Formats: sequence, C-alpha cells, structure tokens
Amino acid sequence: MFEKDLILGFLLDFYGDLLSDQKREALSMYFNEDLSLSEIAKVMGISRQGVRNIIKKTGDELLFYEEKLGLARRFRELKDTADKIFALSRNVDLPECLRREIERLSSLV
Repeated sequence: MFEKDLILGFLLDFYGDLLSDQKREALSMYFNEDLSLSEIAKVMGISRQGVRNIIKKTGDELLFYEEKLGLARRFRELKDTADKIFALSRNVDLPECLRREIERLSSLV
C-alpha cells in the first residue's frame, strides 16, 4: 500500500513553487485535498499508476530540496525556539514592548 508521508505535505508548502504545475497539483490534491490516486487520475486524465509515479518522484524531489536547503527543518527549529521563549516570557516580568515583540515573533512562526 502506498502510505501518505505527511512530511511531504509539509515540504510542499516550502518548495511547491519549485515544482511544475502538474507535480504541484498532483501533490496538493493528494496531501491537501486528501483525494485518492484514482480520483486524481480522473481529474488529471492520466492513469492511477501515472499519478503514483508523479507523487513518488516528486516526493523524492521535495526530500532532495530539503536535504540541500533545510528550510523546513530551520523553520521547525525557529518555531520551537519561539514557542519556548514565549512560554518562558509568561512567567517573567518584562517590559511591555519586549513582551509584544516576543508575542509577535511567536505568531509569525
């Protein structure tokens, strides 16, 4: 069975603009709209196996981009750090301007 690797849906958000329209559309339908391979095949006018091949090859491409660029990993690290800072700032008496900036940082990521 071809199991969904949800990390690919996450990577699609970061690197989707680097993909061809067909690849981006296929992955978006699969991960974001939760369509089956058969449903995607019908929409795209190709075989189910063709859709599976596109998803597999494009998934490999997204993993390659992440391996080389690391944008998703850095984003997760930044978000984790911002969340920790935000949580710690709740228990400390800080100037209001600093508290607002911490909240802003946390909301950005």
